[in-house]
Amino acid sequence: MEYKIGTGARCAVIGYGSWATAIVGLLAANGQRVGWYVRNPEVLESLRTEGRNPRYLSDLEFDRDRIAPSDDLDGVVHDADIVILATPSAYLKDFLAPLTVPLRDKFIVSAIKGIVPGDYQTVVEYIHDHYGLSYKQIGLFTGPSHAEEVSRGKLSYLTVVCTDPGNAQRIGEKFAGGNIRLSYSTDLYGIEYGAILKNIYALAVGLAVGLGYGDNFLAVLIANSAGEMTRFLEESYPDKRDTQVSAYLGDLLVTCYSVYSRNRRLGLLIGHGCTVKSALNEMTMVAEGYFAADCIRHINARHKVDMPIAETVYRVLYEGAPARRSMQELTTKLI
Repeated sequence: MEYKIGTGARCAVIGYGSWATAIVGLLAANGQRVGWYVRNPEVLESLRTEGRNPRYLSDLEFDRDRIAPSDDLDGVVHDADIVILATPSAYLKDFLAPLTVPLRDKFIVSAIKGIVPGDYQTVVEYIHDHYGLSYKQIGLFTGPSHAEEVSRGKLSYLTVVCTDPGNAQRIGEKFAGGNIRLSYSTDLYGIEYGAILKNIYALAVGLAVGLGYGDNFLAVLIANSAGEMTRFLEESYPDKRDTQVSAYLGDLLVTCYSVYSRNRRLGLLIGHGCTVKSALNEMTMVAEGYFAADCIRHINARHKVDMPIAETVYRVLYEGAPARRSMQELTTKLI
C-alpha cells in the first residue's frame, strides 16, 4: 500500500527519555504542537506544570502551548498522523501494550537504535510483522547525534529514512532549521542494522579503554568495526549503499568516542573490573548494545558472517568470558 504524508501531518512521540525529549524539543521549536505519550506520573506532572522533564534533559524548557503530554496512549496516537517511537527497544512492547487504536492509517517512525529482545527483530521489522503495516508506511531516523547536544543547540545531523523519498522529505521538514542538518536515504535495512551494530562496537571500545588500551589500538578496533558492519550488511542484505557516509560511519564514530555514549560507558565499567550485572545496575539509561549483542548473534546464525568483534562482546556479556583475555584474543584477529 502506498502512503503519502500530508503537509499538515501532526506528530506524536512515544517515550520520555533523553532522545524522546530532544525530539519533542526539535518539533516544538518548529512551531508544532506535539502529542507526547508519557507514562511516568512524575515526568507527566512536571511537563504539564513546569514544562520540563525532571529526569532527562531537565535544562530544556518547553513552551507548554506546544506540547500535549498525556498518559492516554490511544488518545495520543488517535490525534496523530506521524507516530515517532523513542523508547528503549527493551521496553517497546510494554509501552505499546495499552494501544487499541489501529495503526493502519498512521506513519510510524522509529527513533530507536536497538533490537526487540526475545523477538530478535529490529523495530521496523517488529512493527511490520505485529501491526501489519507496509514497509512503505514505516520510517526511521538516525544520527550521528546525541540527545544532549541536540537539546543544547549544538550542530547535529539527522538522516531520515523512508522507502518513499517524498515521505522522508515531509518528515525532515518537521525537524529542519537551527543547527540541524538533514540527509535522506531509502536504505531501511542497512541504516537500522548499522545503528544497532554500532552500539555493540561502542561496547567493545569501552572495554578496551577500561582495560588500558591506547589510541593506536582503538583506531584499529574502530576501523575493523566499520569493516565488520559493512560485511554484515552486504552479506545479509546486499544493496547499493555507501557505508562511509555519516548515517553509517559517522554514527559509529560518535558512539565509540563520545562521553555521552551509554554503550561505551557500559563497556568502560566492565573493563574497569565491574561484573556485567553490577555495571548494568550502575547505568542510569539503557545501553542498547547489551541486548543487541545477544540478538545479532542469534540473527547471524542464519547468515554466518565472520564477526569477531561482535562475538567477543557477546562472550563477555553473556558467557562470562574474562574481558582482558577476550580482548587479547581479539587483537590477534584484527588487521
